[in-house]
Amino acid sequence: MPSYNQGRFIRHTIDSILQQDYRPLKIHVVDGASSDNTVNVLKSYGEIPELEWISEPDKGVVDAVNKGFDRLEGDICGIQSSDDLYLPGVIQRIVDQFHEFPKTGLIYGDTVKVDAEGNELLRYQIGPWSFKNIFLMKTWIPQPSTFFRREMLVTCGGWDDRIPYAPDTDLWLRMAFRTDVKKIDHYLSSRRMHDAQRDTQAAKIIRDYSRMIDQSSDIASASANIRSAAEASKHLIWQRYNPTGSDMRVAWHLMRAGMACPAAWNTKGIVRNALLPIRRQLSRVKQALFATKSTKAGH
Repeated sequence: MPSYNQGRFIRHTIDSILQQDYRPLKIHVVDGASSDNTVNVLKSYGEIPELEWISEPDKGVVDAVNKGFDRLEGDICGIQSSDDLYLPGVIQRIVDQFHEFPKTGLIYGDTVKVDAEGNELLRYQIGPWSFKNIFLMKTWIPQPSTFFRREMLVTCGGWDDRIPYAPDTDLWLRMAFRTDVKKIDHYLSSRRMHDAQRDTQAAKIIRDYSRMIDQSSDIASASANIRSAAEASKHLIWQRYNPTGSDMRVAWHLMRAGMACPAAWNTKGIVRNALLPIRRQLSRVKQALFATKSTKAGH
């Protein structure tokens, strides 16, 4: 569990693990010398054997996660953000899944989106796993609902500090090229949304995602279908985050995605986004005319 200045949430996260009905388990918190009350929260747990933690300066979340990887000793592992939560019974369910599917090295499930106070915002099921689905944005692997065999870290290595805003996706893909992946239709976590999240860094996420695709030797040596879908995903990720707020740019990227991979072609999406600026302008004109008419009627 990487942590930095999440004292507001980290107790809820730790408790969501300690309250699981499976043992043995171990929580490794790697805190980057937080300046808030995080360390006091960690100290409040005393010497319980399930929790180990350090608090020292680091180079950011990638460094923190890799420090955590070096401390792992369990057979089944996960990375949990210090502001997210595991739902009850999740770890037992995941252990059972890995026992049932011994050739599977990566398992993930659905996640519930909640606000800063933990109130539910959105609940939906992610699509099934395939390389095509992951690159065409029909599924995704949510970090708080993902577990893997520790041996995969030996095979694949840890997070890549060259892509600090897409390191989890990069690691999942490296694993997926080397092991079976399974998506289960169960809600495994609550993913908290608040202003301090890294997900708000849209331009950096897009930059690092594209860099991840371009530098992947696995993708470069994959089939033509996977390569074309991966290239399309560099444009689809732009649509998802849209850092400029420009509908025309979204339409352009959707067109580029379709040109890279026919399966990504989305005529309705292109037309809808291309016409949105015109529709907004017409709406403003209509509102202005209505306001003028109302003013004259008042006189």
